[in-house]
Amino acid sequence: MSKPMPEKMILPRDFLRMCRRNMRRPKIADTTGVELTGAGLLMRTLIFRRLLLREMLAADEKFVGLLIPPSAAGVVANIAVPLCGRIPVNLNYTVSSDVMNSCIRQCDIRHVLTSRRVMERFDLKIDAELIYLEDFREKVTTLDKLSAATQAYVWPCALLERWLGVDKIKDDDLLTVIFTSGSTGEPKGVMLTQRNIASNVECVDYLIQLDRDDVVAGILPFFHSTGFTTVLWTALTLDPKGVYHTSPLEARQVGEMCKKHHVTILVSAPTFLRNYLRRCQPEDFASLEVVLTGAEKLPIDLSDAFEKKFGIRPGEGYGTTELSPIAAFQVPKTRAVDPSLLGCPEGTVGRPIPDVSVKAIDPETGADLGTNEVGLLCFKGPNVMKGYLNRPDLTAKVIRDGWYNTGDVGLVNDCGCIQITGRQSRFSKIGGEMVPHIKIEEQLQTIISADADELKVAVTAVPDDRRGERLIVMYTELPKSPDALCRDLAAAGLPNIWIPSPDSFCQVDAIPVLGTGKLDLKALKDLALERFGQTGAAPAQARS
Repeated sequence: MSKPMPEKMILPRDFLRMCRRNMRRPKIADTTGVELTGAGLLMRTLIFRRLLLREMLAADEKFVGLLIPPSAAGVVANIAVPLCGRIPVNLNYTVSSDVMNSCIRQCDIRHVLTSRRVMERFDLKIDAELIYLEDFREKVTTLDKLSAATQAYVWPCALLERWLGVDKIKDDDLLTVIFTSGSTGEPKGVMLTQRNIASNVECVDYLIQLDRDDVVAGILPFFHSTGFTTVLWTALTLDPKGVYHTSPLEARQVGEMCKKHHVTILVSAPTFLRNYLRRCQPEDFASLEVVLTGAEKLPIDLSDAFEKKFGIRPGEGYGTTELSPIAAFQVPKTRAVDPSLLGCPEGTVGRPIPDVSVKAIDPETGADLGTNEVGLLCFKGPNVMKGYLNRPDLTAKVIRDGWYNTGDVGLVNDCGCIQITGRQSRFSKIGGEMVPHIKIEEQLQTIISADADELKVAVTAVPDDRRGERLIVMYTELPKSPDALCRDLAAAGLPNIWIPSPDSFCQVDAIPVLGTGKLDLKALKDLALERFGQTGAAPAQARS
């Protein structure tokens, strides 16, 4: 029998109830060797909450910065801060100090929770007081332990809920601020409410039919909305066990963790799957039942290679930080609650999750489009963010009548499946026509026969005096000359205006990628501007 949609969640309340259901079961673990039962997790959280209130937080302090990779300590911190009545803001430790300090200023963060190991690893100059987790150990008193143990093991759950104030939490209360990846500019603070995150957790639970035997791999950072929702709050509020490793890039450690803890669900990005193909063994992922990807397009050849080696085919989903983040995904055949949830072909990102609607609109007029018509994708539902922090002007530009305009280009087919064809910021306007960077990238990858585990080319653009923009191809290595590639693009049927000039190819050491696995569009463009300047000569037309 399939699991029904759950009752509306209040996340901190459901955390307390989850801990009580799983008092003696292993609930979270990480690759440092920490493993906690539900009762152990609750007790540690209550101790940490007492220390935060006593040692650190001022009465008027609203936001608390967290600079902690995926780990048991990161899980505890992310629930202890809300139980203090404050808002956790997980900061991106892969960005520059200037970008991080911009996020800190926007939230008026006074304290950042971190560890000495993190600060040694990342060269960051932070404009806030750093509070090291290691220093809290010596501050724990016998009274702290006794009090937390009594509350965790003895107090009735209803009494604990009232004492912690979670019974007063409302749906529209702010749970976190997550900053956008900054792939196209300065990060914006996305305000996500209790209801936003809870709606995503509820839908994941319903569509994947999670149960007590499931183990979720927590490899995506908590500053990423997918990491925050699907691998943090899913484990905090539902019965599956969560296991964590600090970096998705460390393939061998991820593989060993999945093997040791019999992980059944892996949420990742195609960039990371390529790494696992090279460095992990089939037995590492033998227990996997669900592999879902997002952040970028999932190439079919990568799915083929992953399935051939590990015996499980990855599925694709779609979302944005502003959508908490999940808006749609391909429900795995083995987990579908009914056949109507299946039937979306590869190349699509599935159907919208329950209670979420989708439509495509005309980029110029904003008019609603019909099925199979390409336009800007908009979503409406309980997952749509509250808005951008301190930027009502930017919020008004992307949310109208409850519909969030993603800026991504796609269509909805007759079966309700969504196909992403590009991103508004990944188009160039050349000679009055919209030229899609992704289509050119895909054709180049096909021509050069790039392996599934490699990202060798990326397309961007720089301003051009005569034609508006000039296409630029950044690459790590090529099997043939740019002239030959341009001829192949023409032979493949690409319009002349879509074909970069041979002198617009530029070799780089590595294609820039964000810590979340997305192509770093801003870094890519900055590289192109550095090599080609703010204005460039009009590209020569490739000859067929």
